[in-house]
Amino acid sequence: MFERAYRQRLEADVARWQAQGVITPAISEAIRNSLPPLTAGINIPVVVGIVGGLLIAAAFLAFVASNWTEIARVLRFAILLAGIAAAYGVGAGFARAGRPVLADLAASVGAIIFGAAIALVGQMYHLGDDFAAGLLLWAAGALATAALTGSRGALAVALVAGSLWSGARVFDTADVPHLPFVPFWMLAAVLALAWNSRVAAHLVAVAALAWWCAPAARGPENPFIIADGAALLLGGGLLLGNAPSNPLRSLGVTLSTYGAFGTAVLAALAGVLSSEFRFPPEASPAWAVGSGFAGMILAFVAAAVGRRAGPIFAGIAIACVLVVAVGWVQPVAGEPWPAAADEPWLAYALELVAMLCLVISGTLDGARARAVAGWLGLAAVIAYVTWAVKGSLLRRSTFLATAGAVAIALAIVLGRVLPKESRP
Repeated sequence: MFERAYRQRLEADVARWQAQGVITPAISEAIRNSLPPLTAGINIPVVVGIVGGLLIAAAFLAFVASNWTEIARVLRFAILLAGIAAAYGVGAGFARAGRPVLADLAASVGAIIFGAAIALVGQMYHLGDDFAAGLLLWAAGALATAALTGSRGALAVALVAGSLWSGARVFDTADVPHLPFVPFWMLAAVLALAWNSRVAAHLVAVAALAWWCAPAARGPENPFIIADGAALLLGGGLLLGNAPSNPLRSLGVTLSTYGAFGTAVLAALAGVLSSEFRFPPEASPAWAVGSGFAGMILAFVAAAVGRRAGPIFAGIAIACVLVVAVGWVQPVAGEPWPAAADEPWLAYALELVAMLCLVISGTLDGARARAVAGWLGLAAVIAYVTWAVKGSLLRRSTFLATAGAVAIALAIVLGRVLPKESRP
């Protein structure tokens, strides 16, 4: 991802270094020759071809749907099989022709048609009404397609279908947590590692967060279950970032990035809800709380393994958000705050500390995305504390001024303790 922009930046730097006499022309040429060739990008003809293929596929589906009831069952089944075979056949042709983007698209279309075929066959032959089982079959088929073809699109289809399957199990049978999704997710993660693909790593990270969202959205229980998942992603990703394997490190960076943004979003949400309602500790399931604190421990382990200070601050950020999220610093469950004097000042302070630590963590590790997540969370918390409807504005201004003074004092102390950056 962004490989072309990186190459342009590197070419400009190499030319500048050579002009300044830092490197010789021979070294410049050696740097250029050491880089692998750029993969073909998505140009205008490819975009037009993708649109054309999608239009033809839509026309085929519309034609079949308009005459569906008039077609014999056997012929319907044959049409579905032919559609799947045609999609994969076209994909194989594009792969041989050196068109990987179009080949990936064709494999993805084949995986989608496979899912539609499962639903239509079940409708035609009045099979069992276990909708979740059908989604699992679709997810397994799409994952097999991704493994056989290397299609990132098919992997996306598999993870979407798998997430829907997990969500259906959670909502229909109260299967919380839905542990069968974990080995499915791990197989997808193995593919992402085998491909060393940033796109696949992003898909895997999004699917992990989606798995945590289903239990949180199922009922009135603690919505901060997602905070525990974000904490686990952040801590686990930081630990993977110390792995000797480059694919593992890349996956760890991606997971920690999503975990950082999830932690920032949940800190802002905690700020909103902590001034209105309390979710008592017993409302948060033990498995979720344990996962959150496991993420915190993993962050500290990552600091010890990598001998870096950044993960320590990430662990502190996780701890502060979890303390607020599980409701340990709020009043009676489900009751609004009765007066401005009862505002959750400790919760506000912990959220500010958490986001500041996230910014420091990203800055120390050179992880821009983590630092951005911390800045966004910090802005959201400050905005809420400033503009909340309830409470005294005078008390809020006093709180913010005190927090600012503490932050400035901390900056002065850190400026004296930490080594100064070398200046040319």
